Amino acid sequence: MKEKSLRSEVEAASSRAGSSDPPADLSVFDHRILGALQAAADKKAFDLTILDLRGIATFTDFFIITNGQNRRQVQAISDGIVEQLKKQGTRAARVEGYQTAEWILIDYGDFLVHIFDDKARSFYDLERLWRESARIDVQPDQLAQIGSLKEEK
Repeated sequence: MKEKSLRSEVEAASSRAGSSDPPADLSVFDHRILGALQAAADKKAFDLTILDLRGIATFTDFFIITNGQNRRQVQAISDGIVEQLKKQGTRAARVEGYQTAEWILIDYGDFLVHIFDDKARSFYDLERLWRESARIDVQPDQLAQIGSLKEEK
């Protein structure tokens, strides 16, 4: 029942992403996803996007996709997310691509975080590859709400 409710919320939110309706309600996501979004925002990450892969993929439920402007910022975003979630009691199963920082993948099992540099995000275009998924583009004004949402959960 909870799964169906969450899915309908995410689908409704993603259907509004390209319209003039209000942005998606981030409160449907658990504290780990909210923590990752907040940590990325704290490091000035660009173009935060969530893809809902449930029903499409069996290896994970969500992708969080974002990018930084250069290698140093991409690594800082990764460090911030790993540190924040570790404080919350969630350790990454693995981190790949950290040294080159063109594309860093952080695996949390039921969600994956992809942090790209600008060129790599355009080239790999995960949003196009997974276009069947529900997509939520996180707006900058929503990021201010994340801190209060995390405290409520």
